[in-house]
Amino acid sequence: MSVELPSAQQWAKRCTEDGEFMLAARYWDGGLRLVIGAQNLDLSVRSGTPDVNSTLSDGIIELTADASVWDKILAAIPERFHNDVMANVMQGQGIERKADPVVFAQYFAAAARAIELLRPATDAGEAMAHDLQPEGTFSAPVGRYVQLELAGAKHRIYFEEAGTGIPVLLQHTAGCHSSQWRHLFETPAITDRFRLIAYDLPYHGKSLPPVEEAWWDKQYLLKGEFLRSIPLALSRVLNLDRPVFIGCSVGGLLALDLAHKHAEDFRAVISLEGALEIPGRLEHNTELWHPQVNNEYKARLMDALMSPTSPKRYRKETAYVYSCGWPPVFLGDLNYYLEDYDLTAVAPEIDTNRVGVHILSAEYDCSGTTELGRAAHEAIAGSTFQEMKNVGHFPMSENPREFLHYLLPTLEQVAAS
Repeated sequence: MSVELPSAQQWAKRCTEDGEFMLAARYWDGGLRLVIGAQNLDLSVRSGTPDVNSTLSDGIIELTADASVWDKILAAIPERFHNDVMANVMQGQGIERKADPVVFAQYFAAAARAIELLRPATDAGEAMAHDLQPEGTFSAPVGRYVQLELAGAKHRIYFEEAGTGIPVLLQHTAGCHSSQWRHLFETPAITDRFRLIAYDLPYHGKSLPPVEEAWWDKQYLLKGEFLRSIPLALSRVLNLDRPVFIGCSVGGLLALDLAHKHAEDFRAVISLEGALEIPGRLEHNTELWHPQVNNEYKARLMDALMSPTSPKRYRKETAYVYSCGWPPVFLGDLNYYLEDYDLTAVAPEIDTNRVGVHILSAEYDCSGTTELGRAAHEAIAGSTFQEMKNVGHFPMSENPREFLHYLLPTLEQVAAS
């Protein structure tokens, strides 16, 4: 292979000196084996610390691929689907993994970081100017709660808003909350013309479960009818006049779902990472439901969906927000994402003369891929499509500066129409 690998001792030293790895590897008795063609590179870990004097036995994560695949994964800036082990696995790009599923989930964050330490080092990237304001500076959005009647129960829904003009509802991704949109609120080029309203879905962020239901007695599974009712109800109680709807991931699918079933209620939808259908099954994500796997796995898993060119400080913030959610909520949201949603047969029914449809798909997204976004565009006559370079599944939070290059022209189209 063209990438020069360190010795096992050198690799162990890098990991031992890396705070991120040591935190993720705590209590690990096992290790990581990379099978690179005919060569093995082993990292043995005992009680959470790399140990070059012990051999691998139990608790091993083994990843196997040809040397040509590892060359791509260990590049300074890996190409799409090779930026992360799980991105490679999800897209069938050559890595085979062998590990107990629970051990893999428990220590995937450590394994992924150990592999990152085989690449050239990168810095955290440039911060947004509004994150460097002096003490006492207030951020633009103002938050409050509103009572919504959803599926026969009263829900206390949290939302934040800023700006004036055309109303825009902002829907976050699965298992997350509205803080993903915070950079848009600090962009006068948007807020001078648009009233931004970002809300937390029920059970997400600051939107608490309904007090009238014994929600703790059943597994949370998000379904389309309930999900579609939320922006409709919020629009109604806030007296919004045919708002624009922007959603990402689950929200990106919801955008197209609303365009199909509620065109008269929205002037336009902007679908980020949208598709007509997402491949996969809920049953293939059972590690997310295991009581011995915490939210750290879910958070680190999100890195597989992000671009290596996005600033690390914002990639880590995006993952951090994922670690803060109610543990069942991410898997429950995937019920809509993977099982309940499918517009394949009905997408041509969407009338873009009644509601504008704009689809933006990110280069590095290995879930809602650009291929899936383009297929949705081709099925919806009159829609627009744009591939976003150098961003991944969470463009608005992982690389807000780059995302604005794509969002602002789209909003101009919406305003002009």
